[in-house]
Amino acid sequence: MLRSGLVAAVMTAMSAGAAFALDGGDAAKGEQVFKQCMTCHRIGPEAKNAVGPVLTGVVGRPTGTYPGFAYSELNKHAGEAGLVWTEDNIFAYLPDPNAFLKKFLTDKGKADQATGSTKMVFKLANEQQRKDVIAYLKTFSTEKK
Repeated sequence: MLRSGLVAAVMTAMSAGAAFALDGGDAAKGEQVFKQCMTCHRIGPEAKNAVGPVLTGVVGRPTGTYPGFAYSELNKHAGEAGLVWTEDNIFAYLPDPNAFLKKFLTDKGKADQATGSTKMVFKLANEQQRKDVIAYLKTFSTEKK
């Protein structure tokens, strides 16, 4: 009994930890990190699509839906399968965009659509930089904070 209680407590703590994984992001530092992203993306009220889609309001937006941007088939399929850019999903996406989208589609039972690649070739492995850039993206969010 004690063992099952301990396992349950550990599982609860682990799931709670995932929900708080993005605590500690610094938007000012994220603005500096975002300069790397500006090779392809723009953000702000007057932003226009470039090599990548505009990231204004990306937090909470369904994948592959920014108007006027020609998304890869992989990205479109992920959006059609219900992927939304939550903070957690952005955090998981940035280290390896292709792997993330393919895993998402496979987990949704759509492995046949998990082919090709996204146009995003940049990878951001550093966890703190990902937290910071997400904090920065949130400053341009249309969702209530």
